[in-house]
Amino acid sequence: MAETERRAATGARIWRNARLATMARPCSGLGVVERGAVASIDGKIAFAGPDAELPASLAANAETVDCQGRWITPGLIDCHTHLVHAGNRANEFEMRLAGATYEEVARAGGGIVSSVKALRAASETDLVRETLPRLDALIAEGVTTVEVKSGYGLDLENEAKSLRAARLLGYERAVSVRTSFLGAHALPPEAAGDKDAYIAKVVDDMLPAIAAEELADAVDGFCEGIAFSPDQILRVFDKAKALGLPVKLHADQLSNLGGAALAARYGALSADHLEYTDADGAAAMAKAGTVAVILPGAYYFIRETKKPPIQLFHDAGVKMAIATDCNPGTSPLTSLLLTMNMAATLFSMTVEECLLGVTRNAAAALGLSGETGTLEAGKWADLAIWDIERPAELVYRMGFNPLHKRLWRGQ
Repeated sequence: MAETERRAATGARIWRNARLATMARPCSGLGVVERGAVASIDGKIAFAGPDAELPASLAANAETVDCQGRWITPGLIDCHTHLVHAGNRANEFEMRLAGATYEEVARAGGGIVSSVKALRAASETDLVRETLPRLDALIAEGVTTVEVKSGYGLDLENEAKSLRAARLLGYERAVSVRTSFLGAHALPPEAAGDKDAYIAKVVDDMLPAIAAEELADAVDGFCEGIAFSPDQILRVFDKAKALGLPVKLHADQLSNLGGAALAARYGALSADHLEYTDADGAAAMAKAGTVAVILPGAYYFIRETKKPPIQLFHDAGVKMAIATDCNPGTSPLTSLLLTMNMAATLFSMTVEECLLGVTRNAAAALGLSGETGTLEAGKWADLAIWDIERPAELVYRMGFNPLHKRLWRGQ
């Protein structure tokens, strides 16, 4: 557990004269409280609701902050990133502008493998230094929790290095970091095309070592024709289950290999991308409680034309989260606010769906529903205070950041 996971503000603080979007059930919609207050004690929310109902015992000895009518939401959560990486792939961007597809770039030796080469050449210190500006961009928009995947090392030494760098981010900044081991991301050059042999290394060597060092909070995989088959992913998930680690899956991005249903079969926290998911996959996710993580940055950047089936997920009752998918090849995006606008504009997601997608549902996608994502007593006092007239502004604007103040653990 990172040092910042243990730090919290001491004493009591109250934010009054605020409008709240609590994102909490059983409230409908965004859980709006027009004349609201939030109180925290030792970094956790002690009260969130109508100011008139604030217990006098909390107000007696607390530091009080006048929000002057501003809106308070839970701190934002970016639940799918590849934030730790070295270098960039602007050259591949140029290739795609000239007409090359994602698959053609990968088969020409670019894509993920080029990021593998760069990460292997970087030190742990290098990775932290390169990553902090990307993390700072997210923090500046009110992000208080971020998920970071490995997947550019593709051997034990470098996957562990990547995950250690991710953990160190939580020491360098006041932010919660959740890590996912993505060893089953791509085939490293030294594997000579033998996917089964490489998956055996992931299962037999990498996963046990990563688990023993407690470097990962979850295990992820890429189930796709250019990556790994459902049967190969099953081997990874079986091992993760045996080690007591929850799973996530890059699923149905470029084709429908049944990845969403596969993820649901293992009770995955989330299945992500999902452009080609069908009704059976959506139904399986709804039954399992697996969150659909929508990634409009990648859709936009690689100029995909197949949209994720948002209405299908809505009708099936699948929770939907939204994330940047920040990565050097297909989504070099470090704005969760812009990501929400993309989700609304490209996929017709509603304001409510977008805002829940970066708070309550994003927390569920990381297995953190009991800790963050809503303004409720007992959860961490991770707050974002906004200079806005209505929550829709957070989705509506592009290239404008109305954040007034971000608080993590009450400070």
